[in-house]
Amino acid sequence: MATSGSKDFELDVADYVEEAFERCGLELRTGYDLKTAQRSMNLMLAEWANRGLNQWTIKAKTISAVKDTITYDVDSTTPTSIIDVLDVFVRETISGTTTDVPLSKLSRAEYAHISTKTTTGKPNQYFVDKQISPTITVWPAPDKNSTYTIHVNVLVRMDDADVGANTLEMPFRFFPCLAAGLAYYMALKRAPEKVPLLKQLYEEEFERALSQDQSRASFKVAPDLTIYRIA
Repeated sequence: MATSGSKDFELDVADYVEEAFERCGLELRTGYDLKTAQRSMNLMLAEWANRGLNQWTIKAKTISAVKDTITYDVDSTTPTSIIDVLDVFVRETISGTTTDVPLSKLSRAEYAHISTKTTTGKPNQYFVDKQISPTITVWPAPDKNSTYTIHVNVLVRMDDADVGANTLEMPFRFFPCLAAGLAYYMALKRAPEKVPLLKQLYEEEFERALSQDQSRASFKVAPDLTIYRIA
């Protein structure tokens, strides 16, 4: 037999809702059924942002450094879409030579304890103020206008499930997880007797999907021997 040759299988929001209702032993009957399921789906996507690092939601942002300016909007266009800042580096181009320097992350307390916040130079540290519209503050304050560019890797929100015809912003491997999760969320409201089974299935599907979404970069672990002294 010949295979289909297609790799474009994708469910829209209405398909996921119907699948969730069927797993709960229910039928999708009214417009309110769809509305309440969409609300649960959007709440679940917010929960995913708290569970771990979804690799496909990482975006690169670029900020032009301004002399003596220390605080910058991470994204001035859609600021509330930013969940967290993952890492920051400064790029400097002089005479056609580009150099990237990573910045060390400071906690709120560590930044507050810097006594000379107006010191100027090439930034080497940053602090993330995680408000609804996050900002980053760099230190030292840039001492040049045009040669520094601040590059930021951020975690952003996934697009909402607004209408039944929408598709979801996620890779193929997370499809089973989304279906299982929505079924669990709907069971909390419509089929409480199925909650334990559907919750277990959801957690298993999420762990499987998350394990495939982690970085495969190699790393080395070495003991810290600085506390030992040679007699």
